[in-house]
Amino acid sequence: MPEALTFQVTVESTERLDRFLANQLSISRTQSARLVAEGAVTVNGSVGRSGRRLARGDTVAVEFPDREPRRELKPYPISLDIAFEDEHLLVVNKPAGLVVHPAPGHWQDTLLNALVTRGTALAPGEGDRAGIVHRLDRDTSGLMVVAKNSTAHLNLSSQFKSRSVSKAYLALVKGRLTPEDGAIEAPIGRDRHHRERMAVVTEDKGRQARTQYHVINYLGNYSLLEIKTETGRTHQIRVHLMAIGYPVMGDKVYGIQSPHLSRQFLHASRLGFALPSTGEYVAFTSELPPDLEQALQ
Repeated sequence: MPEALTFQVTVESTERLDRFLANQLSISRTQSARLVAEGAVTVNGSVGRSGRRLARGDTVAVEFPDREPRRELKPYPISLDIAFEDEHLLVVNKPAGLVVHPAPGHWQDTLLNALVTRGTALAPGEGDRAGIVHRLDRDTSGLMVVAKNSTAHLNLSSQFKSRSVSKAYLALVKGRLTPEDGAIEAPIGRDRHHRERMAVVTEDKGRQARTQYHVINYLGNYSLLEIKTETGRTHQIRVHLMAIGYPVMGDKVYGIQSPHLSRQFLHASRLGFALPSTGEYVAFTSELPPDLEQALQ
């Protein structure tokens, strides 16, 4: 069944329905207008229009339909490291090797399957991506936020779109990267020679992407970096660093394999955002997991 929310207009108001909805759900006007256009919003039991002026005592109801039917998420009993949880969302410290959501080759052994096992509610999502607001690659470890309901999903998605979410990664690359602070700005699209890979491409073939870096330390002929992404393109960090000649160590696709690493040295170490329930800004940190710490040693 669709998820439903109801709001009462408690003050004298001539506010438009789309603006009222955007304020109540902490989403953009575009997102609220989309919900209205889809017929998902009623005022006093009648289907609403974006430009309708509300009055005190009006009841606004929103039903969030599933965007696509999805297959049943079967339980996958593995232990998860939960950094934070409330009634709207949770922050999980994803281990390397765990796929985020069901996909070919991994229909039952994903993070979402593990969340179902622990009884976590998940916001309706596109296809098999219930609750997913952003993703980490299978072999990237670290912090992720997952939405439990549509209100949180819309709110968090809006924060990511407006780039108000703070994210940072730790990466070890081959070479001594200079200058110690900089940014990589180049469009990313499908590699025309290897369709399973991404690559830096011309503007008309890809989407603009920007990656900031800071050298934390030089370790011989290697650089330990803190990375911040201003955009969220597929494999962005790995592709950008390879493109400038400083590939991520242990990356089997874009980087350099190492006897000390069984996967890429990339870890989502910091995540900060405003809680959808209160607007309070919260931030979380995650230390390097043992395999990456051992590789550094």
